[in-house]
Amino acid sequence: MSLSKWRKLTQKELFKNPWWVYRQDTFSLPNGEVGDYFYVHTNGSSIIIPVLDDGRLVMVKQYRYLRDEESLEFPCGGVKAGSNYLTSAAQELEEEAGYVAREMIQAGEFNPFNGVTNEMCRVYVARGLKQVGTKPDPTEEFEHFELTPAEIDQKILSGEIWDGMSIAAWFIGRPKIL
Repeated sequence: MSLSKWRKLTQKELFKNPWWVYRQDTFSLPNGEVGDYFYVHTNGSSIIIPVLDDGRLVMVKQYRYLRDEESLEFPCGGVKAGSNYLTSAAQELEEEAGYVAREMIQAGEFNPFNGVTNEMCRVYVARGLKQVGTKPDPTEEFEHFELTPAEIDQKILSGEIWDGMSIAAWFIGRPKIL
């Protein structure tokens, strides 16, 4: 059985910034009823699971304003206009973790919050890492951690790792690492 699709009637851009666009679509349901849907549009994002030669994984801790606390995460960032997922992944790996990778393998992708955004996040596993130093944006400050897969599992279960994108990326990327 196929589920009924909604038909987009109009689309308005309500607010735009360098990272995303807040949109309002007017739609029609199969029964003819009309409604409005508000959502965040992005160009997508890339999250990277950096694997060191000894099997440990690189994570970054940074301050997250909306929660007013520090968050332990995999390097991640949005795909900028004119760029693509792989280029963005390489840039974020260097910018946040301070590494370049000999190999970047796409492990999968997911939508981080499908009722609120159309964003798709691609998960990459980075290997053959060479340390080059970080290049954070002015609003970013990072602390770096090298953790075993078991330590990551434990920190997710204890709630120390609470970033949903990192948890989803770990679930997708873990089979390609272990």
